Amino acid sequence: MNQFKVAILDMYNNFPNEGMRCIRQLLHRAEHDSQVSFQVDTFNVRANNEVPGLEYDIYISTGGPGSPLASTEPWEAPYFNFIDALFAYNKQTERKKHLLLICHSFQLVSRHLGLGEVGKRKSTSFGVLPVHLTAAGHHDPVFAKLPEPFFAVDSRDYQLTDLHPGRLHDLGIEVLCLEKERPHVPLARAIMALRFSPEVIGTQFHPEADGEGMLRYMLTDERKQQVINAYGEDKYHEMVRLLGTPGTIDVTESTIIPTFLRRALAALREPALA
Repeated sequence: MNQFKVAILDMYNNFPNEGMRCIRQLLHRAEHDSQVSFQVDTFNVRANNEVPGLEYDIYISTGGPGSPLASTEPWEAPYFNFIDALFAYNKQTERKKHLLLICHSFQLVSRHLGLGEVGKRKSTSFGVLPVHLTAAGHHDPVFAKLPEPFFAVDSRDYQLTDLHPGRLHDLGIEVLCLEKERPHVPLARAIMALRFSPEVIGTQFHPEADGEGMLRYMLTDERKQQVINAYGEDKYHEMVRLLGTPGTIDVTESTIIPTFLRRALAALREPALA
């Protein structure tokens, strides 16, 4: 059985979360479906200032709490050095490294590369929300099988908007999807996913979220009260309804990361078969 090395860059800064469980669950499922073995190592980037080297095949950099804006945090320089090194490595070699950036990581890297404006939202975007594919998204090998619109778990106080077209053109980056249309709100729509390169994609939502597990979590008394206190009863009941509705989160969870992993494994196997 082929073994591949996977690095999870844990950006949660030791805050409790469901993301790590969901990512590990998807990796375990991919091992079974693709008949491979993963050596999975986790790097606690923000709490322990840990970053991986380039000896891994696949990297997943998670979401997390707090601000993605420029700071003097000691982990930022090593993290961005790793990102730069991965892109540079992929330009020089046939056997590329594959990277998925989720939410907080997506915002950090977008800021680092100067792709657009990363700033605080006027209000938190939270819930199970529709996401709209662009023309590029409809033809993207990871996103193409998603419905229009598809639904995703969204939880963010910050966002990427107002892209710099010249910078995207220079780097060969494509916009894959946008947040829901709000014709009554005179604000720019957030960019919800980018293809940075054939091997690197990023989402501003949480593609790892699983409907069943998230629903179980939302139904706990503690989490229910937290959401109602922060966002109101209507938002809570809407999220619970959509988490339990077939064809929403289950489609997104079973499409984006599994397809990313399948494509990465296929590409990683190619040189060995040549």
